[in-house]
Amino acid sequence: MLHPGRVAAICYSAQIWADFKKYQRLGGELDIEGYVKLAGWAKAKGAWIKAVPKAMRNAFMEPTGPAEQEAKDAALEAYRAAELDLQREIAEQTERLEKAKVVLAGPKPTKKAATDQRVAGDKIKAAEKRLAEVRDFAARDGYDRIWPGHFAPLLIRDPATGERRVVAARYRCRLPGWDEAMEREKPGTYNARRDKLSTVWRQLFGHNHGLVVASRFYESVSLHRLQQRELAPGERDLAVEVEFQPEPAQEMFLACLWRYSEATSDEPGFYSFAAVTRDPPPEVEAAGHDRCIIAIRPENIDAWLAPDPKHLGLMTAILDDPIDAYYQHDLVKKGAD
Repeated sequence: MLHPGRVAAICYSAQIWADFKKYQRLGGELDIEGYVKLAGWAKAKGAWIKAVPKAMRNAFMEPTGPAEQEAKDAALEAYRAAELDLQREIAEQTERLEKAKVVLAGPKPTKKAATDQRVAGDKIKAAEKRLAEVRDFAARDGYDRIWPGHFAPLLIRDPATGERRVVAARYRCRLPGWDEAMEREKPGTYNARRDKLSTVWRQLFGHNHGLVVASRFYESVSLHRLQQRELAPGERDLAVEVEFQPEPAQEMFLACLWRYSEATSDEPGFYSFAAVTRDPPPEVEAAGHDRCIIAIRPENIDAWLAPDPKHLGLMTAILDDPIDAYYQHDLVKKGAD
């Protein structure tokens, strides 16, 4: 997957546990009420398919009680809205395509008609692919890939009760004092740099700690850096997507910081989070990337989720002693999901 332009130097995607219920193994109580609110928000914004992983969308398709039935109903309502939007998109683009064909078949074909034909065809294919996904409720293995702006299950410790909860949270943290406009100006807050925890992240570090469970992560790196060479004269800086997996294979408990943003007249209340990152180990750096997620040791989960702001040394010690793993990498083929 090649992209022209400058290469971003941050962790931007991960393959995670996307099924709420998998997190119950870690002692988390599911925030079903929050899930229902998310489904309603995603329905209104047309983001149910775009921003919510499939395993998460379908977490309550086999409800075991009234609360889970409410969650299923909310999910199905969001699916119905998404299906109507996609059908509308297909109808509009089909009309655009037919008009373009008429012009192209006439005595004076235009560049605009050729562009309309190509763009409309691409949009119809994309919408039909998403529509097939809307109608597919087949069981999944509980894993899905997320990008910044997507939602994911996040394991936290409720500050009010001290109990573990699994909440639906957006992978891009809205920092204290920020609004949506400030987020657009500084969209990189899905990456909480280890060396910025005492400054940019000081209101969350030592207070709001969470975990996301992942099996692998993905980065965008410069092709020439991956190949460990300099750019040739006149060569553009191209980016390729690289997949990193821990060896030995294991689940990674990713250290995260989170915040709850209260509801406003324009938005419902929601959780958001960032993954804490560090300088890369040698094998990640050799693959062309200069950051790496922090997968904490399983024995440190309890301490990480219950931080004491008066004893931040323990928290930094946990971050500075991640799992003992070698991150092997593979080039992601174009078009791979």
